[in-house]
Amino acid sequence: MKHIIILGDGMADHAVRALGNKTLLQYADKPYMDMLARKGKTGRLITIPEGFHPGSEVANTAILGYDLNKVYEGRGPLEAASIGYEMQPDDLALRCNLITIENGVIKNHHGGHLTTEEGDELVQLLNKKLGSDKVKFITGIQYRHLLIIKGGNKHIECAPPHDHPGEPWKELLIKPEKNWVDNPQSERMTAQETADLLNDLILKSQKILGECPFNKNRHANHQDMANCIWPWGGGYRPEMDTLAHKYPQIKTGSVISAVDLIRGIGHYAGLNVIKVKGATGLANTNYEGKAQAAIDALKKEDFVFLHLEASDEAGHDGDIDLKIKTIEYLDHRIVEPIYNEVKTWNTPVCIAILPDHPTPVEIRTHVSEPVPFIIWYPGIVPDNVQLYDEISCVNGSYGLLKLHEFMDMLMKI
Repeated sequence: MKHIIILGDGMADHAVRALGNKTLLQYADKPYMDMLARKGKTGRLITIPEGFHPGSEVANTAILGYDLNKVYEGRGPLEAASIGYEMQPDDLALRCNLITIENGVIKNHHGGHLTTEEGDELVQLLNKKLGSDKVKFITGIQYRHLLIIKGGNKHIECAPPHDHPGEPWKELLIKPEKNWVDNPQSERMTAQETADLLNDLILKSQKILGECPFNKNRHANHQDMANCIWPWGGGYRPEMDTLAHKYPQIKTGSVISAVDLIRGIGHYAGLNVIKVKGATGLANTNYEGKAQAAIDALKKEDFVFLHLEASDEAGHDGDIDLKIKTIEYLDHRIVEPIYNEVKTWNTPVCIAILPDHPTPVEIRTHVSEPVPFIIWYPGIVPDNVQLYDEISCVNGSYGLLKLHEFMDMLMKI
């Protein structure tokens, strides 16, 4: 049995009055996910361990069967791995968004949806103006970049910008963790020194980015400016067993995503990272290319983790219509071709479909709530669930699973 996990990031949602008090999964036209719910079995999964922030780095790592209490080091180190930056023992790696600040508040977490080329132009400018032997900016994808602080201390409180749209940015500046006591013997900076350095970089970046020609041109054209850095998700180099070591069923596997974070998780999990041309992490991503890449990988490997980011981005933007489209795109352009291909194979393939967490459009941030999932494979005896959504799957025969239980169960199929 081969296995593929199709993950729609942030796809789950709450009931919306404008949709007749339906969730977006209930409202969307998704015949293939509903068909797999009828032909397969469903349930719900708790993806966020107690005490952890409901971030994609946490949820996706948990879905793959890892104990976050043992392996979690934040988002930055995972994205460093994806970019190809080999972290050194004294590195603190942070995710570094290019965001839009307007009228004293965080307008968005993505700087107006930059292209990678535009993001690189701004990162190079930041490196020129702010880089040093202690500070290094590294280009990632679109608005998602990396900040390395030599000797930095990870015991700081950073606010993920996608969780705070419309909030005053000054109230969200970085501070040391509560009750953290620095080790006087440590060669690293103190938590307060690290917070002070990062806040200074945030303030200086606003002047540098606000005055650069790229942003002046965007302002003149009434476009959002990428006028501030926002570092968060910092950590040291993580120690993770590969999936092949954890699950002998996975001799070879691949991860397919447009997002550095997911590629980084895949790197540490020992998966082959497949990059698809035209994959953007948005609703304009190359769905067909990602579906074909997954099919090609399954022909020669045991396991594929296929990640689609678009629903999460639409949720953060509060765009109901776009988020519905992203769910429908995933159904028609990802699930349909993959199912129609693998159902004809002699080697059986198990398909699992789920989000990592909800990103409700009316809240515009992640929430820590169970997510619905589908499991289908040839010969499975279906349960009584007829539709795939947050409400129907409450009655699924898998019940409510927690964290690693999903992957443990999947690997027994």
